[in-house]
Amino acid sequence: MDQAPALEIDNLRVDYGDFTAVDDLSLKLPPGEIFGLVGPNGAGKTSTIRVLASLLEPTYGEVRILGHDLFEEPVKALERLGYMPDLAPVVPNLKVWEFLDLYAHSFGFRGSEKRDRVDHCLAKVKLGDKRNDYGRALSRGMTQRVVLAKTLLHNPKLLLLDEPASGMDPLARRDLRLILQELAADGASVIVSSHILSELADMCTSVGVMHKGRLLHSGSIADTLATIKSEATAVRVELVDSVEAVADWLRRDERVDEIQIEGLRVSFRFRGEKRDQHELLRAMIRGDFPVVAFSPREGGMESVLMSLITEERH
Repeated sequence: MDQAPALEIDNLRVDYGDFTAVDDLSLKLPPGEIFGLVGPNGAGKTSTIRVLASLLEPTYGEVRILGHDLFEEPVKALERLGYMPDLAPVVPNLKVWEFLDLYAHSFGFRGSEKRDRVDHCLAKVKLGDKRNDYGRALSRGMTQRVVLAKTLLHNPKLLLLDEPASGMDPLARRDLRLILQELAADGASVIVSSHILSELADMCTSVGVMHKGRLLHSGSIADTLATIKSEATAVRVELVDSVEAVADWLRRDERVDEIQIEGLRVSFRFRGEKRDQHELLRAMIRGDFPVVAFSPREGGMESVLMSLITEERH
């Protein structure tokens, strides 16, 4: 007997009044897949994940999780689902182990089995040495890892991770990638969302690009890079400060579009040859902008996203 897909979505639509957040989304996810749901802020990623987590009722559509209809059999559909929202809190006055113990109890673990499960999940996210720290003492990145440990407590077979790398340093992101790969090797499937494609390029086995509620493309990472050609270059500029000023300056250049600000970085799509890139960088330096790095990434994941969005607009 064939194993049921981890997730099946058919014609999912989510409306907020006159605004359509998710527009007829269909997707099938096999076991062992790490699927990156990517797109700019406001693309519909979080609305999609909230429907799958049973936190938002869709306008219409069908969702099956591990073969169970989410709306007809919600208990069976959700019992092996793990959901990690963006910037989920940890109770400030509880120690890390107490926070996880509380959730482990709610999942039915008792006694030594509960302690073992808490310790196992703490070790999985490499926070065993923080088990006695209070929630209020955790950094944002550590908080993300504690919430991930909580998400893994009941050994879910489908994980929904909304912007899980937010606030994580490069080492923690590497650890996250390894954790997800281990879970996938054990047969679990993962949907991980981000608005930064480069965060997911080496983490996921496949990717879906969303924009304005629509799934513009889905496929393996390799196929996505191989089949989608961009005439433009994705450029990332790192700055000391003056990020908004640089973004405003770039908006006046007709060769630049799809500007995004990420902390002290400005990413954009640039139409031009390498000499044009050189002249753009020279102009930025002459303008006394505090540029730390100027990184063209022709053909990279940012170019894929920008190319798809531009094609959709035309």
